[in-house]
Amino acid sequence: MQLHKIASYFPCFGVNKRQEIERLVYEISKRDKISPEKILSPVYSDNFESLKNRLIKIRFPYASKYNKTIRPYLPKIAIKPADKFNPGDSEFNPARIFIEKSAASSGLKNNFRKSFPEAKFTEISSLKDFIRDNKTSGPSSYNKRRDNVFITNEKYDFFKKCPCTKGAVGCGYHIFNLGFGCVFDCTYCYLQEYNNAPGLIFPANINKFFERFRRYKKLKMRIGTGEFSDSLMLDHITEYSVDIIEFFNKHEDVTFEFKTKSANIYNILKSRHSGNIVVSWSLNPQGIIDKNEFFTASLSERLDSAEKCAQAGYKVGFHFDPVIYFNGWEKEYQSVIDLLFNKINPKDIAWISMGTFRLKPELKPLIENRFPDNKILDEELLAGYDNKLRYPYGLRYTIYKSLLNSFKKYSKKLPIYLCMEEISIWQDLKSA
Repeated sequence: MQLHKIASYFPCFGVNKRQEIERLVYEISKRDKISPEKILSPVYSDNFESLKNRLIKIRFPYASKYNKTIRPYLPKIAIKPADKFNPGDSEFNPARIFIEKSAASSGLKNNFRKSFPEAKFTEISSLKDFIRDNKTSGPSSYNKRRDNVFITNEKYDFFKKCPCTKGAVGCGYHIFNLGFGCVFDCTYCYLQEYNNAPGLIFPANINKFFERFRRYKKLKMRIGTGEFSDSLMLDHITEYSVDIIEFFNKHEDVTFEFKTKSANIYNILKSRHSGNIVVSWSLNPQGIIDKNEFFTASLSERLDSAEKCAQAGYKVGFHFDPVIYFNGWEKEYQSVIDLLFNKINPKDIAWISMGTFRLKPELKPLIENRFPDNKILDEELLAGYDNKLRYPYGLRYTIYKSLLNSFKKYSKKLPIYLCMEEISIWQDLKSA
């Protein structure tokens, strides 16, 4: 689309007003695949408020019909072709592996050396010093993060409470903060906001985590990895799961969760566990996976892995999060649910979470630049109760209600919760 042509329509508008109109026209043009001229011709007005309101009704038809207040996010358009993500080779094969001096004799370093003998191994004083001396930022740097691995010794940031959105119903979850960065590339991933990270970070001193956990532990707590990385993506190399399962065999009152989009369950299946380990998968229709979850396991691979884990006596969990709205979404998600329960007995499910696509406003331009062909931003995303961009309230309610009805067809006793969702939606669903 020739964006400069849009500006020529509004010579009398100031910079900020022109920016808002350009943004609305740009998004309508991208979504509907029509030229700016065809959008503007029937609605053109030299009155800013009149024109903006007409364009908002075209861009947000659902919200315009059902919402009294519409809060669109209309940032300046800044497309940078150099920032575009190129899937390339799906195989993870880092070129450089940096080892903190304190982790130089670790078993984790040896595992990476065996797995990637052609990588260049370099000892560094510390990750903090490396970041200070090697500034990286922006999507183009983030696109290259899979080239660099950092093996570190964690000193401070071992555990934290789940960073629940203000105003949302809390889930009481705790994060076992084991590593940072992901080998997968999901269009919607919030880790893209951390585009100053120089690579993937793996702590070698997992025993230190266990030592600190004895002080951090809460009665009957739920804790897990997978918040700032995928729990099992490289488990065949890190072997984190082996040590974690062995450790939590001694803490049977704690529930530990591995969250993944992989099928990397070899170490899980060979480990003896005490029944307090949950292995969970994020699920989406295969069409969404193909276009938005690059390098991840397919839907069938995830469900096959879940079935094997359940057969090995593990409880399994499933996260319908983020649910992506699109034309035909209900039928596609119903198909996912049917496939799930064809494989898994409801009694083996620890929990199911649901959460619709949401994002901080700052993430929107990052997605636009890294994934310019994305469709997930074409739907109606407006500033919500927490200022994150979300689908309109009524649409979110419809999505959750549909999924709940589908789950109840298979079992009315499933533990189901909403992730980072406002209290009123919980209440409306309970009273429906």
